[in-house]
Amino acid sequence: MKPILPYALAFAAGAMIYVVVEELIPEAQREEGGSNTDVSTIGAMLGFTVMMILDVALG
Repeated sequence: MKPILPYALAFAAGAMIYVVVEELIPEAQREEGGSNTDVSTIGAMLGFTVMMILDVALG
């Protein structure tokens, strides 16, 4: 189980970030005249990914 643990924790962290962005930040999901919230969710995920890449590369 030890080799699988980092991947399982990374999956759990990603799932929590998705839930926070999708459910707990309604202001980020607000669109004028539309109901498609996937664009803001994908934008938040891409922004977090870029932040993590820069953190690892520059840190």
